[in-house]
Amino acid sequence: MASVNILYLLAFVLVIVLKSRHDVDGKSEVPCFFIFGDSLVDSGNNNHLKNKGKVNYLPYGIDFPDGPTGRFNNGRTVPDVLGELLGFKSFIKSFPTAKGSQILEGVNYGSGYAGIRDETGRHMGVLVSFNKQIEHHQVTMSRIHHILGKNHSNYLKQCLYLSMIGNNDYINNYFLPKYYNSSRHYTPKQYANVLVEEYAQHLKTLHDFGARKLAIIGVAPIGCTPNATAYYGTNGSLCVEKLNKAAILFNQLLKLRVQDLNNKLIGANFIYLEIYEIIWKYINVLGTRGLIKSCCQVNDYGLCIPSKLPCLNRNLALFWDSFHPSEFLNLITGTISYNALRTIL
Repeated sequence: MASVNILYLLAFVLVIVLKSRHDVDGKSEVPCFFIFGDSLVDSGNNNHLKNKGKVNYLPYGIDFPDGPTGRFNNGRTVPDVLGELLGFKSFIKSFPTAKGSQILEGVNYGSGYAGIRDETGRHMGVLVSFNKQIEHHQVTMSRIHHILGKNHSNYLKQCLYLSMIGNNDYINNYFLPKYYNSSRHYTPKQYANVLVEEYAQHLKTLHDFGARKLAIIGVAPIGCTPNATAYYGTNGSLCVEKLNKAAILFNQLLKLRVQDLNNKLIGANFIYLEIYEIIWKYINVLGTRGLIKSCCQVNDYGLCIPSKLPCLNRNLALFWDSFHPSEFLNLITGTISYNALRTIL
C-alpha cells in the first residue's frame, strides 16, 4: 500500500501546484483555448439536450467550485486542469453558456457520449457529435470575427485547440453490438483505420479554420473501467484485454497520423498526447487493484444515482462512476499532459 500512499501524496502536491500556478500573474500562456471531445471534457453541453446522459446533479460536481455543472466526475476535468495551468482565470465556458467577449478566451464544445463517428452514442439520445462540434466552432469563429474584425485569423492561430475523443467509438459503438453493427463490418484493425482516417479529416478541417496549435489526446485504457471489468470479467487479469488492445491499436495509428498531418499541413503544430500509459501506470501500480470500482452508487447506465452519498475517500478514488475517472486521476493526467504540450505553446 506504500505505493498507493505515494500516489495520494502526488495528488495533494498537484493541487498545491495548481493553486499556486493559478495565482501567479493572471496572464495565460495562450489567448484562447478551444476544447472538443466527449464526456471526459464535457462541461455542460449535454445539460439541455434530450438524452439519458446528463449529469448536472449531485453527487456530480460535489468537489467542483460551481457544484453540478454537467461535468462527468466529482470535480475538474483534464481541460479544466490544463486551463488552470495555462493561466486562465476562469474555466472555459460551454458552447451554450459562452456569451459576448467570453468567447475570446475559448469555448468548450465537448459532449457526453459523442464520438468520431456521427452514429456513436445515439442510443442515449441527442448529443453533439464531433462534426456538430466543428459546426459550433464555425459559429464561434463568426462571432470572434464580428468582435475582432480582420485580425481574427491571426488571433485564432495563437490559440490552443484540444481534441479528446474516440473512447465512445469503442464503448458506445464497436463493443455495443446490441445497437451498432460496426463490429460485424470491421475487424479491430480495420475499425481503427477507419476511425483514424475519419478523425484526420476532422483535424484537417480545424486546420482549415485556423487551428495551428492542436493537442490530440488518445483513447484511455477502456478495459479498466469499473463497467468493463464488471460486465466482461477479467479472468484473473487486472483489466479486460480485448478492449485495451483495441485502444492501443487505435492510439498507435493515431500517433502516426498526427505526425503525418504535421508534415503535410502548412504551419501545423500538432501534438499527440498519450493518456493510455499515464492512466495505466496508476491503475497498474501495486495496491490499486481494489480501487477499480465506482465511487458513487450507479444506475443502469453506469452514472451516479442522484443525491446518493459517494464513497468517503472520493478525493483519492481512481474512478468516479462506472466509466469516468475521478478528479484525482484528472489532476495527474492534466498535469503530465500540460508538461508535454508546452512544446507547441
